[in-house]
Amino acid sequence: MILKGFKENSIKKHLQSILNNSEGTSKAQVIESVGIIVNADEVANLEMFNALTSSLHILPNKLKIIAYTEAKNTELLSWESCCNPKDIGWKGAILNTELETFLNTKYDLLISFYTTDTLHLKLLTAKSKAHFKASIFQEDERLNDLIIQTPLTDFDAFETELLKYLQVFKTLKHEA
Repeated sequence: MILKGFKENSIKKHLQSILNNSEGTSKAQVIESVGIIVNADEVANLEMFNALTSSLHILPNKLKIIAYTEAKNTELLSWESCCNPKDIGWKGAILNTELETFLNTKYDLLISFYTTDTLHLKLLTAKSKAHFKASIFQEDERLNDLIIQTPLTDFDAFETELLKYLQVFKTLKHEA
């Protein structure tokens, strides 16, 4: 139990270090790839994210979703890629190669779709190399470039607001 507390403190320190050293977004760029971090304990429907790809005018193969769960056994979940607290080690080290690949990919847009204040989810968002980060989570404003305050259950409102802001930023790809 004591080791778990020490490990969480080491992750918190690493998260604070990342947030204190982050530079933010440099300039708007057209969105061609999207990464999504989802709390699988809060969201059960993957189809809403597939619909989002058509609204953003990106190809389905340019969308990658990572689901995070507090559950110990991720095989029971129907998500394509799933991780849990065991995939994050001391000082925020990523122990899952698939998760590390996701975080090192330079997505044009990262959507953090969770409302639970979970240290591991915040770390994943902070460690992502995405160019632009949007979320409904507003606990720490340094995590995201855009925070859309909508209920987790109202994905249509989130999608509408996200598209509106991306049009203002002139980052949406136009249909060919």
